[in-house]
Amino acid sequence: MNVKPLSDRVLVLPNPAEEKTAGGLIIPDTAKEKPLAGKVVAAGPGTAEVKMEVKEGDQVLYGKYAGTEINVEGTTYLILKQSEILAVIE
Repeated sequence: MNVKPLSDRVLVLPNPAEEKTAGGLIIPDTAKEKPLAGKVVAAGPGTAEVKMEVKEGDQVLYGKYAGTEINVEGTTYLILKQSEILAVIE
């Protein structure tokens, strides 16, 4: 991949949206919730004021409207600032 985030930005691959409910009902594309978790694919170096606390491979939670969606080679990613990440899932 040729995308390298700058400063305190992070490139995240969102987890896939749920296809079925717990009861087994199939969710149509128009009703699927935007995923709020994903895997860090790349992280910038940070800045003098902001130390990078996430690294490649971390599973993270982020806000519903956080980041900017980009499409690279047919895959949708999110670029967001580290401050938009709510938590790291361990």
